[in-house]
Amino acid sequence: MTADHTGTTQEMLHDSLAADLPMEDRGLAYGEGVFETILVRDGQPQLWSRHLARLIRGCRRLGLPVPSSQALDACLDVCRGEGLEVLKLVVTGGSGGRGYKAPESPEPRLRARAMPFVVNREARQGITARVCELRVAEQPALAGLKHLNRLENVLARREWTDPAIREGLLLTASDELVEATSMNLAWYRDGQWFTPCLDRAGVEGTLLVALEAELPVMRVREGLSSLRAAEVVVVMNSVQGVWPLRTLLAASGAPLAQWSDEGHPALASLNDIVARLLGEPAY
Repeated sequence: MTADHTGTTQEMLHDSLAADLPMEDRGLAYGEGVFETILVRDGQPQLWSRHLARLIRGCRRLGLPVPSSQALDACLDVCRGEGLEVLKLVVTGGSGGRGYKAPESPEPRLRARAMPFVVNREARQGITARVCELRVAEQPALAGLKHLNRLENVLARREWTDPAIREGLLLTASDELVEATSMNLAWYRDGQWFTPCLDRAGVEGTLLVALEAELPVMRVREGLSSLRAAEVVVVMNSVQGVWPLRTLLAASGAPLAQWSDEGHPALASLNDIVARLLGEPAY
């Protein structure tokens, strides 16, 4: 294990073969691997067990040996131990194999990096989002995983440069809602929370899964019309928390829907639960 400390960012590589990722690493060459981004508060990783569960599930789905619990716990050593940080864990497929054919006994690499984090209080009051032109592919074998091949998300995020637009919503070719470019999506209507099904595409967020254990959330296959009829629409992830949508734009920039910035009881309740799950005071 090696450690490198540069400025305010600390990084380590759990690997006996190299101090950096070589060109032939399968994560670099093919996107073979998984990653997690974890909110750390005063040295304590939030939703740690859920992040590890998803990482382990992803490794097993890709046929990679799971890093030891000792190696994963040691990744916390890169954190400063005070204030807010984001810890990123990356497991790559390692070297070996021939082309796409994986080695019979993969030797994955585990990398960890911690970065300072500041909560976006403005976005938590409400954001403008847009519908992306890109349509995500449906692949049940990869659905739910936070794998290293995020080209769809990269291309979708390139669709706009306006800083007033905070997120973009992704749909399938059949116009079913999936998620936002880096967050999960949920909406509230007639006393019920809804979120898109993630068994064909999308990332199963750890905050979303934690919320499903706290309150009823129905997974559905629905389109944009469901958002227009909703009382509350939010995007969320385990680092940023919850961002309510105030305005939704089409890819052309035309307005599609708006939601009130007045407090809604369902949103207030959701924020209280999320604050507790992420170890922060209610907001």
